[in-house]
Amino acid sequence: MRQPDRILRLKTVLSRTGLSRSTIYRKIAEGTFPPQLQISVNGAGWRESDIDCWIANPVRWRAQTRSEPDCDDRRRDG
Repeated sequence: MRQPDRILRLKTVLSRTGLSRSTIYRKIAEGTFPPQLQISVNGAGWRESDIDCWIANPVRWRAQTRSEPDCDDRRRDG
């Protein structure tokens, strides 16, 4: 059974990616990093699966990857 996707906050994303805050936001604007989800009026976060996909292959990640086969599926097949 598939686990529900966790929402990661900025501090966790910074730690897991090794990127700076300004680099993350620049990459979001360029379309080369997963965008945030609005989770409340003043809160936002990232899907853990999106961050995992980006970490697995940051060079090839593009915003359109959500419409491609799920990164989890590719990981299980490989």
